[in-house]
Amino acid sequence: MKKYSTFHFSGYSWNHHAGKISLRYALDNELRFEEILQLPEPVSDERLKERHWQIERLLRALHIIGGISYYKTCLPKQIVFGEDEPLSKKDADFWESVYENGLGEFFYQNDIDFRGLIHFPKNKSAKSYKPKATSRPTEREEAPRILVPIGGGKDSIVTAELLKKSGHQLTLFRMNADPKIDALAHQLGLPLLNVRRSIDTTLFQLNSQGALNGHVPITAYVSILACLLAELYDFDMVAMSNEQSANIGNVQYLGKDINHQWSKSEEFEKMLSRFLKESVETDIKYVSVLRQMSELQIVRIFCDYPQYFPLATSCNQNWAITNEQGETSNEKRWCQKCPKCAFVFACMAAFLPKKTVERIFGGNMFEDETLLDLYRELLGIKNFKPFECVGTKEETIMAFLHIRMKKELAETPVMKMFETEVLPTIDDPDSLIIDKYPPPPNELIKE
Repeated sequence: MKKYSTFHFSGYSWNHHAGKISLRYALDNELRFEEILQLPEPVSDERLKERHWQIERLLRALHIIGGISYYKTCLPKQIVFGEDEPLSKKDADFWESVYENGLGEFFYQNDIDFRGLIHFPKNKSAKSYKPKATSRPTEREEAPRILVPIGGGKDSIVTAELLKKSGHQLTLFRMNADPKIDALAHQLGLPLLNVRRSIDTTLFQLNSQGALNGHVPITAYVSILACLLAELYDFDMVAMSNEQSANIGNVQYLGKDINHQWSKSEEFEKMLSRFLKESVETDIKYVSVLRQMSELQIVRIFCDYPQYFPLATSCNQNWAITNEQGETSNEKRWCQKCPKCAFVFACMAAFLPKKTVERIFGGNMFEDETLLDLYRELLGIKNFKPFECVGTKEETIMAFLHIRMKKELAETPVMKMFETEVLPTIDDPDSLIIDKYPPPPNELIKE
């Protein structure tokens, strides 16, 4: 593939009547990309007038985070903006951090020295943006309106159910429609906003020609898009479903903690919240309802909602892009081969009967000897935690200890491996058994 020296943010546009957003990029002003998003509903002229500044700031933020997929193809040394006003130093520093940390796994997998690599153009004399005169919304008398991104797995279901119990007005949000998500929204009894994202097909062509490829911080993209929707459609809060273990990285590389889940971490949550307040000048709250919870606490709550057992899936094979149109096609909810399936199977087996777990997953993963090394990685006795949205080794060990107490899976190859290789290293197994539910969501939201 040809090398390019400059990455251009060539501009963005949107038609609020048609609900169409266009994000444009280029390599050396030669190879051009255009990513399209189709919003679910038109936006009122009144809303645009009231929140023009905030909407434009969030559109620009979406433009910048969207560029990461195209920038990573060859990592041009220079980043250039088109006719947009220059970034303040504070905002440039923010985006450099998002790109560097969000691409950490990509750098590791491609053996790239990222130190000093990314430079967003700064206007050192520019101060933080100050909005033009704009109407401020009055405080809502009724319960706040909350937008909940839904991924299809246990976490977002638990978030939605906890918030429903607290009497909040909820709407679900999904990027790219899928019948699995439609079924979940129907079961939850909540409205669902779908945004269709069309990635430029040139990106797929470059990948086939040998362009650099790898993990991007998709949660950062979804978060900023959700905040934009909150401004467009008058929501008060974006409620994410990122748990405690998202803060824990996978491996050290060139002095940096590489975290597959960095854009789900508390660090990113605080950075984005500060960016929304200081650079976007919005009152929208961005918070993860599950931040103080462990994976096992979340699963324990999820197990109280059996109506979701046949509908939920945490397996990312369901959302893998399979063609240039960005569509997905996977009829199985659980592949039973990936780290996510392996981890969630263990967590659910900790609290559910063997037959129930086998029915959910379509089989017994503890019987599969080919998964022994994968479970060793999850348990922390081989290599490092897989690059996936999985819990810590401590959480995996806790799940295994719960399973061990039930004795239903005692004769499986995976549990025998745990008994032989891991259990002897644990000083006080009983101290790792959880016996309490986490605090109610109202307390978390108030923090």
